[in-house]
Amino acid sequence: MLQYDLSAQIRNEFGKGSARSLRRSGGTPAVLYGPKTEPIPLVFTTKTLTNTLLAMQRRNAVFSLDIADGSSAAKRHVIVKEIQTKPVDDSLLHVDFFEVSMTEPIVFDVPIKYAGNAKGVELGGEMNIFHAKVSLKGIILDIPDFIEIDVSNLGIGDRLHFSDLVIPDKVEILSAGEETCVAVQEQSKAALLEEQEMEAEGEEAPAAAEGAKEAV
Repeated sequence: MLQYDLSAQIRNEFGKGSARSLRRSGGTPAVLYGPKTEPIPLVFTTKTLTNTLLAMQRRNAVFSLDIADGSSAAKRHVIVKEIQTKPVDDSLLHVDFFEVSMTEPIVFDVPIKYAGNAKGVELGGEMNIFHAKVSLKGIILDIPDFIEIDVSNLGIGDRLHFSDLVIPDKVEILSAGEETCVAVQEQSKAALLEEQEMEAEGEEAPAAAEGAKEAV
């Protein structure tokens, strides 16, 4: 699990006008909540928060968050729950953070990384991915950033299931083991026909060019 440090201040002004003024001055409004946490309104420095979120690349991460209220500071461990951005330029509007325990199990949807080139695809098959993520449960720092599986040996008709994934010892998989993650299948007749037509068009173009040269 990726880890980052962040700092924020308590936000004391509310409403749309206040939020717009805050953004103009280089701040981003946010809120922190959790199963044992009353909602806490926060403000972050936009530049720092943006750079941190970009570094995450939308992967799972846990933040050590320092919240300063002018008299004291309290460190909390949080994850990003929701990010609101402007549709035009994707700049930050608001971020929701969720407080998590570092000692109690938590459920995460972790990306599956399919590595290699399936031999069945080279033989004319088509690789279909049915699941891009797997549901895992464990202590937050034991949850991996992603799960990688090699598809190189998949021939036409072969498939891999959730049970084929290699999961860390301290982590429990919640996704049903019998469900298919990825499969290499025969191409549909429509796909084969389209591929043949594209190949035929590619062959006809040079032939047409040769005919034009002879006519000249």
